[in-house]
Amino acid sequence: MMSIDWAEQIRCIDENLSKRHLDLDPAGYFIIYIDPQEGYIYAKWFTTAIDARGLAVDPDTGQPIPARGAVQREPSHIFRGRTAKELCVQIFEECQTFQPVSQLSHAAYLGREFLRAEMALVRGEPYIQD
Repeated sequence: MMSIDWAEQIRCIDENLSKRHLDLDPAGYFIIYIDPQEGYIYAKWFTTAIDARGLAVDPDTGQPIPARGAVQREPSHIFRGRTAKELCVQIFEECQTFQPVSQLSHAAYLGREFLRAEMALVRGEPYIQD
C-alpha cells in the first residue's frame, strides 16, 4: 500500500500555482498584516493605475510601485477585522462609496490571504503575505 503525504502534495500544488502570471487589479492592491496584541487583521488598500507596460504605478506620480521593499504611500483606506469573514464582508458587501476590488481572481486571493492571516493570529504564529 502506497503512503500518500497529503501535506506535501498540497504544498507542491500551492507552490506551482503561486508561479503563474496574474494580471494586476486596476482597482488597487492590499498590504495585509496582523497585530497579535490587538487581535486584528489589517488590510491597507492602495489605489493604483496600470501603465501601458502592465506595471502598477502611483496614480499621483506615475512612478512604478516596486514589488519588494518599502513604499512611501498613504493607504486610501484601512480595513480591520478579527476574522477573514469580517474583512470580506467589509470589503465585498459593505463598501458603498468605492470599489477596492474589480477582479474575481483578486477577491479569491484576498479571501485566501485573510484566512491565512486569521489562522496565524489564532495560532500565535507570524504571518507573511504571499
